[in-house]
Formats: sequence, structure tokens, C-alpha cells
Amino acid sequence: VQLVESGGGLVQAGASRRLSCVFSGDPFTWYAMAWFRQAPGKEREFVAAISQNGGNTVYRDSVKGRFIISRDNEKTLAYLQMNSLNPEDTAVYYCAASIYGPTMSSGGYDYWGQGTQVTVSS
Repeated sequence: VQLVESGGGLVQAGASRRLSCVFSGDPFTWYAMAWFRQAPGKEREFVAAISQNGGNTVYRDSVKGRFIISRDNEKTLAYLQMNSLNPEDTAVYYCAASIYGPTMSSGGYDYWGQGTQVTVSS
């Protein structure tokens, strides 16, 4: 399985950005998908997850109402739409896949992408 993220970059506070993650190597519908992030000097943290059929989503509290996770099972893509970005959202964002389900624990994920940097300027 391979996961490749894209869409990161430098944005101003208040702006929006959409991250994409392309999945390959196994049937995409076997896997729940998630986004994690890691800021400099901090541990990796859960951001959002979506179930295999897209019917269930989970978010960390600080992004609820601002971020939306989605997936396109035909195109084997997962997305993270990020709105109202603020400097605290600055991090490397990682896509992850879980054969089990949309857990908030990083240990529940089997495969990871290489990450994409998002920097939010104030």
C-alpha cells in the first residue's frame, strides 16, 4: 500500500486549503482513512478520520466546524478540507489508512504517507 499526500503550502490566517491523499496497492474500500499532523517539537496528533464507506467521521475538537474529511472511493482519494486556518494549524499533515476503522489512535493505522507541510502565517 502507498499513500501520497499533496496540497500543502504557505497560506495566510483565515484562508482555506484542501489536502489530498491518493491510495494505491489494495482495495481502497477495505480501509478507513485519517489525517494526523505533527508540529515542530510536538507529538503527532489525530486530526480527522472517516470510515470505509464514508458514513462515519471523527474530528479532534480544535478542528470541528473548520475541517472536513471526505473520500472518493471511485478515485481512491481522501481529502481534508481546511477552512479558517490559524497559525496553530501549522504542521506536517499525514494521511493514514486503517484496516479496522476510524480510530483516533495512531497505533490503529497500518500505512502512512510521507506528509505534506502546511504553514499558516499570521
